[in-house]
Amino acid sequence: MEHPNPENLIRIARRSGGEEQPEPLDLGERVRELRKARDWTLEQAARQAGLARSTLSKIENGQMSPTYEALKKLAVGLEISVPQLFTPPQRDQINGRMAMTKAGDGTEYLTTTYEHMLLADTLTKKKMLPYHARIRARTMDEFDGWVRHDGEEFLFVLTGVVRLFTEFYEPVDMRRGDSAYYDATMGHNVISISEDDATILWVTSLT
Repeated sequence: MEHPNPENLIRIARRSGGEEQPEPLDLGERVRELRKARDWTLEQAARQAGLARSTLSKIENGQMSPTYEALKKLAVGLEISVPQLFTPPQRDQINGRMAMTKAGDGTEYLTTTYEHMLLADTLTKKKMLPYHARIRARTMDEFDGWVRHDGEEFLFVLTGVVRLFTEFYEPVDMRRGDSAYYDATMGHNVISISEDDATILWVTSLT
């Protein structure tokens, strides 16, 4: 079995997604969904927004078009921005979705420098790609140039000591509990400087 290189993990995750056209927005339905997501009654939501209950009811039922002032009050009451009132949720978005990965149950990808284990691999259309990695490399010579890809990346050291090399910064040594957040389009590589392979948690953005 041929295993992908580290930079290809991003492409693997993105292939599970897809392009979908947004549905036309029903403002009343959108407001109702936002209210119910907070488990608020009409009275509670109206009070939070500083609107009359009857006004909010008419907005939700499409019986009136709210003024901009009413929209601002709604947004403040719902603790969102006005544009978010007009941003429909994706069709396949499910509030409260979750994936649990038991220790050792992730999807493994092996390379000469890293052993990756993808976490939450059962979820599609993720906005983050989390994975556990065992760092096998001991020198930069083991890499075929820089690893770079779209998005941003968070690295957290679980065990051992690693040295993080980046294209524009001096190398930095990191121990258990240390973390780094960086632009992943910048070249980066990680080696273990422990006697044993170090392990880290990597989380890469996909948007």
